[in-house]
Amino acid sequence: MLIRFALVLAALPALSMAAWKVGAAKVNINPTEPIWLAGYGNRDKPSDSILQDIWVKAAAFQDDTGAISVITTADLVGLDTKTVDVVSRRVREKLGIPRERLLFNYSHNHSCPVTGDVLFLYYPLMNAQQRAAVARYTERLYDQYVEVIEKAVAALQPSTLEFEQGLAGFAVNRRRSRPGGRKLPGPVDHDVPVMVARDSNRTPRAILFGYSCHTTALSGQSVNGDYAGYAQVELEKWYPGSTALFVMGCGGDANPLPRIMQSSAPDAVELASMYGKILATAAKLVINGKMMPIDGPLKVAYGIAEVPFQKPPTRAELEERAKTLTGTRKHYNDYLLSVIRKEGKLMDRYPYPVHAWMFGKDLTFIGLTGENVVDYCLRFKGAYGWDNTWVAGYNNELLSYIPSLRVLREGGYEGTEGMAEYGLPGPYGYAVEEVIAQKVEELVKEARSK
Repeated sequence: MLIRFALVLAALPALSMAAWKVGAAKVNINPTEPIWLAGYGNRDKPSDSILQDIWVKAAAFQDDTGAISVITTADLVGLDTKTVDVVSRRVREKLGIPRERLLFNYSHNHSCPVTGDVLFLYYPLMNAQQRAAVARYTERLYDQYVEVIEKAVAALQPSTLEFEQGLAGFAVNRRRSRPGGRKLPGPVDHDVPVMVARDSNRTPRAILFGYSCHTTALSGQSVNGDYAGYAQVELEKWYPGSTALFVMGCGGDANPLPRIMQSSAPDAVELASMYGKILATAAKLVINGKMMPIDGPLKVAYGIAEVPFQKPPTRAELEERAKTLTGTRKHYNDYLLSVIRKEGKLMDRYPYPVHAWMFGKDLTFIGLTGENVVDYCLRFKGAYGWDNTWVAGYNNELLSYIPSLRVLREGGYEGTEGMAEYGLPGPYGYAVEEVIAQKVEELVKEARSK
């Protein structure tokens, strides 16, 4: 009798794993006409070819409570607030999935179409005809997001979930690799977190994998998914029938290096493909090795951190600056003046969305908004567990770079200068990192206590 009882107890975790249902799907989002490409401000014409298909993908998770949660990924530079709001509302109305159980991640790909108001000050050379093409693409994208989520939910099937982390070494802290910075060490996160949903035959059906590095191996005028696109293609080739979803980490201050700047020439494409294969191989080694089983249920928490800006410029200051500024800086200055004329003032803080998802007691998934620098990954994994914490930046709207206190104090592009591209009155206040960390702590506690 005792032996039988022990056998029953030993079988309980496996039965719990089987309570998961997971579905995955993808929808092609190639443009159907020449369109302005995102990410680089020095482009002067729309796309001229498609080098590689680009996709929006979704993985749906249903635990034994019946609740459904969805992670979407996309080969896009980012999303604007309107896209997130429109898709969230439609998904809630059609499928009943609440906002807190819907996460929008994107690879920050710099060779994809411009969408919505993302980096709206960054493309002054676009004319009215080209902006109309962006509007058409964005409207179609709303439908494609809803479509892929519906397909993933429809594909739900009994699955087991597993997690482990690999390693890939091509990300380099770009703030330290630039001229004048070589003497300084640069933090970087080389972890490759991997979550796999397997069917009853242990065949991978959904592969979620991440990395903290800008997708900037390629540029030029060709649509493609950069190194993250190549990595997804490799994994889906190695595991037929699977859907591979790349989840961007905190890559705000990291680049794939070496790289060939401003080129989509064959040698640059070869580099991007190689980085993709390195990343895919890191994930493959994890998938084929021993992974940690992930139990349910999936408990989620969602909240807003009020992230402060430093004292914004006054109308008088902006009007004085306008006398000497030219180019992009003048465009930015004029925009801030237009906001003051319309609203009466500039915002002094930003409502910053944060997600905390607990996969049973096994995995903590933290979803941050915007272009987080690497310190956020390192800090939260140190706080909540190096082996079982996954931190993803680049979720929700692409509002700006999100500097840590270190980067903010150092200044430079990711700390202060890059704010001009986003139309925000930045830079952020020195409390930015602590305000976000406090909200993360609050939400992780909330999710763990449910």
